[in-house]
Amino acid sequence: MTISNGTSVSVRELRLNYGNLEVLKTLNLDVADGEFLVLLGPSGCGKSTLLNCIAGLLDITDGQIFIKSKNVTWLEPKDRDIGMVFQSYALYPQMTVEKNLSFGLRVAGTPKAEIAERISRASQMLQIEPLLQRKPAALSGGQRQRVAIGRALVRDVDVFLFDEPLSNLDAKLRSELRVEIKRLHQRLQNTMIYVTHDQIEAMTLADRIAVMRGGVIQQLDAPQTIYNRPVNRFVAGFLGSPGMNFLNGNIGADASTFQVGDVSVPLERYTFEQSVSPDAPVVFGIRPEHIAVGTAASAQPFSQNVKVEIMEPMGSDTLVWSKLGGNNFAFRVEAENHLRTGDVTRIGFDPARASIFDADDNRI
Repeated sequence: MTISNGTSVSVRELRLNYGNLEVLKTLNLDVADGEFLVLLGPSGCGKSTLLNCIAGLLDITDGQIFIKSKNVTWLEPKDRDIGMVFQSYALYPQMTVEKNLSFGLRVAGTPKAEIAERISRASQMLQIEPLLQRKPAALSGGQRQRVAIGRALVRDVDVFLFDEPLSNLDAKLRSELRVEIKRLHQRLQNTMIYVTHDQIEAMTLADRIAVMRGGVIQQLDAPQTIYNRPVNRFVAGFLGSPGMNFLNGNIGADASTFQVGDVSVPLERYTFEQSVSPDAPVVFGIRPEHIAVGTAASAQPFSQNVKVEIMEPMGSDTLVWSKLGGNNFAFRVEAENHLRTGDVTRIGFDPARASIFDADDNRI
């Protein structure tokens, strides 16, 4: 099998079964040299399982795995030239930070001078130089995770694998370490594959995101493409906080409108990706942040008066809940808005920014 020179990790026809349970389903994936790829999805979708297969921690049922054009399908993890960072830190509690960082190198027989040089470089990058003589029990969660990342860095490998490394940290630490991981990738330019269920981590870190569900990659593309042009309703609903508004209705009789209740949305500006039949049942999706409010709404191709039912202050802005065509409908307004529960306001949007899904939940 020929693997492109620009490909760092290649997964071919990979399947993994646990008895009769099919966990990964004939999966193919190519990760480019120096790419930051995020595997994103809900719990149980197979993202950590796929990462563990690439790492060699799980034996696959069928298929092949290549790292730097080398077939590593049946190689031990230590022979795959990877560095892995786990959710649980996995540090040796009786060893100092310095000993934790050097342990793998010492076992491999790396010369002492080279070990010292690698530890110095990694600790400078991660700003853990003052912690080298401490033991893990004396470190905060964020410091422990920096050490865990450092232990992978000192191996000086081409591919780094991250399995939800920030999920045990509080929101502030997650934000800080997310920035550090981004800086690290920009500096090292190594290939990184990162597993998370957190869409903010995925959107901010990734060059490309692979959204997974049920052991299948639903969509693999750049973050903004996935966000703005989701291939199906699952992807559309999984990304976005708050989630996309979904309106259940029908294509109009002349296929130029979307009908939901007594509301008619013009579709002249919407680009259909396949032919659509008049009167076909569809789901119309539009994100809350794409909704104009008040006087700005009247300038949009579609606008309508709605009644404010619930308001959720979010700090920087406020999420407003109303109804459109009998469906729940949310939109964002500035925090300093003057709306109150029970008010009637005008909302509007450009259908060109919408996503329409057929009865099988695929984008049309």
